[in-house]
Amino acid sequence: MATGVVGSLGLLWGWLWSERFWLPQNVSWADLEGQGDDYPRARHLLSVYPLAAGIFSVRLLFERFIAKPCALRLGIENSRRSDVKPNAILEKVFLSITKNPDKKRLEGLSKQLDWDVRKIQCWFRHRRNQDKPPTLTKFCESMWRFTFYLCMFCYGIIFLWLSPWFWDTRQCWHSYPYQPLSRGLFYYYIMELAFYWSLMFSQFIDIKRKDFLIMFVHHLATIGLITFSYINNMVRVGTLVLCLHDFSDCWLEAAKLANYAKYQRLCDTLFVIFSAVFMITRLGLFPFWILNTTLFESWEIIGPYPSWWFFNGLLLVLQVLHIIWSYLIAQIALKALIRGKVSKDDRSDVESSSEEEDEAKNTKDLSGSNSGSGANCVNGHLGDGYWAEE
Repeated sequence: MATGVVGSLGLLWGWLWSERFWLPQNVSWADLEGQGDDYPRARHLLSVYPLAAGIFSVRLLFERFIAKPCALRLGIENSRRSDVKPNAILEKVFLSITKNPDKKRLEGLSKQLDWDVRKIQCWFRHRRNQDKPPTLTKFCESMWRFTFYLCMFCYGIIFLWLSPWFWDTRQCWHSYPYQPLSRGLFYYYIMELAFYWSLMFSQFIDIKRKDFLIMFVHHLATIGLITFSYINNMVRVGTLVLCLHDFSDCWLEAAKLANYAKYQRLCDTLFVIFSAVFMITRLGLFPFWILNTTLFESWEIIGPYPSWWFFNGLLLVLQVLHIIWSYLIAQIALKALIRGKVSKDDRSDVESSSEEEDEAKNTKDLSGSNSGSGANCVNGHLGDGYWAEE
C-alpha cells in the first residue's frame, strides 16, 4: 500500500516537472543545474512566503504610523456613520432577502409599516452604508499600495533602463534559457511576487469590493505568471510586464487618495491621467510590445513548446481582464470629461464626500417619524461609486 502511494507521488512529481513541458527541445534540468547557482531555481521561491508575511507586517506598521497621521492631517477622521434606527422587519429583509429592494417590495413594506416609500429607501441606504468601512481605513490601504507601486516602478525603470532587453525585446529570447540571473533582477522579481501573495491573502480581510472575484482571478493569474516565468527563466520579459503594470497602478491609487481627502478637482485630473495611462499601457504597449515578443519573436527564435503555450495563455487571460477594466474606466473617464467630475466607477469601493454629507442630513429623517416628502436619498457625483484596485 505504502509502496503504491510512493509510486503514485513519484509519477505525479515527475509529471509536474516534466522537461518536455517546462523546457524547449533538447534542454534538460540537468543542463540548467550545470550552469551553477546564477540561474533561477524553483527552490528560490520558498523565500517568497516569509517575505510576503514580512511585507504584510510592514504594511500594518506603515498604515498605523505613516498613512494614518497623514490622513488625520488632511482632515480625514476615524469616524463611522451613526447606526440606523433598529427595525426588526426591515433588518430581516436586509439580511435574509435583499439589500436593494425593488419597487414592488418597497410598496409592500410601506403598507406593512405605514412608512413612506422614500423613508424605507433611505433606511436601506443608511443600513448599507453602516457596513462600509470608514474613509480613514480606505485612505490607509490606498496610500500603502500607492507607495509600494511607486517604489517598485522607480526601481524597475532604473533597472530596466540599463538592461538590453528593454530597448530590444528580442534580447529576451537570445540564448534562452541559458540567461544568467543578476542579483538586481532576482530581488525585483521576488519582491513583486511576495507583494502579490500578500495581496492575495489580505484580499479576504481588506475592504470588500464589487470586483472581488475578478480581482481574485487577476491575482491568481499574476502569481501564476510570475512563478511560472521565474521557474523556466522567462524573467526578462516578466520584468517588462511588471513595470508596465506598476506604472498605471500608481495613478489609480493617487486618484483614490485625492478623492478620500476631498480634493475633487485633483481627483478628477488624476483619474483622467490614469485612464489615459491605462489605455496606453494595457491596450497599446501590452499587446503590441509584450504579446508581440512573447507570441511572435519568441516563436521565431526558440519555437513553441508546451509551457510556452501555457505562459502565453496566462498573458492572454490578463489581456482579457485589461479589456474589461478598460471598458469600465472609459465610461467613467468620459463622464468626467463631459460633466467635469468623476461620476461613477463600477470597479471598486470609493465613496464620495457628498454621500457622507447626504447621509448626515438624512439621519434625522431616518430615525424620526414618517415624512410626507421623504428624505432626500440622491447621492452626489460619486454616489455608490466603485473604483478598482488593479
